[in-house]
Amino acid sequence: MTDDLYIGRIVAVAKTPSGALTALYRVSSRSFPNRTAVVHEDRVSIVPKAGHETDIQKNPYIAYNCARIVAGNSVAVLTNGSQTDPIAEKIDQGMPVRDALVVSHMALDYEKDDYNTPRVSSVIDSRDDTAWLATVREDGLEVRKMPVEPGKLYYLATYEENKISPHQSDAFSAEDAVSAANYILGEGVFAKRRNPITAVTAVAKDGGFFLHAHDAPTE
Repeated sequence: MTDDLYIGRIVAVAKTPSGALTALYRVSSRSFPNRTAVVHEDRVSIVPKAGHETDIQKNPYIAYNCARIVAGNSVAVLTNGSQTDPIAEKIDQGMPVRDALVVSHMALDYEKDDYNTPRVSSVIDSRDDTAWLATVREDGLEVRKMPVEPGKLYYLATYEENKISPHQSDAFSAEDAVSAANYILGEGVFAKRRNPITAVTAVAKDGGFFLHAHDAPTE
């Protein structure tokens, strides 16, 4: 699809033109736009902005850890919900990435909100230079290792583009975590994906991963 449309939250995996593994996450929202990402040493949390803390009482799915770095700083997990933690913890305990994605998505299932929102997840693993996308929807479960190569990105969203497909891809020009966040917020194919709120990225660097987050520009 190339039309301007709303596809909800987005996960993506890529390699920079120089070959660094990259995972990206974008919060897109129409109902709860007053959110931001808070970066900690080995994780990133999506939380309501100051003054909007009571939003969590309206929808329990709007605050969560969206990123974790585990397995000796060799694996990055970025997702759209509370599945981040069990996926990361199972990988950290030695479970293969594919199995951790399958088990965690089956256990939590799609979000039981007004839209039956799918869970979408990404994992990049520097131990074997692999990248994964996964989703659980009302109509199915998918987990797939993606054929990432330098300058290429694959993405998955909660709505419209919520099935893993090699056609949901784009050229990827970002070389660092900041430019990667700018990219998923509004460049390339994402320039036509509406309602960006904040972006989180993990890029392989110096034997580990560098985490970054910043909000979309306000008009």
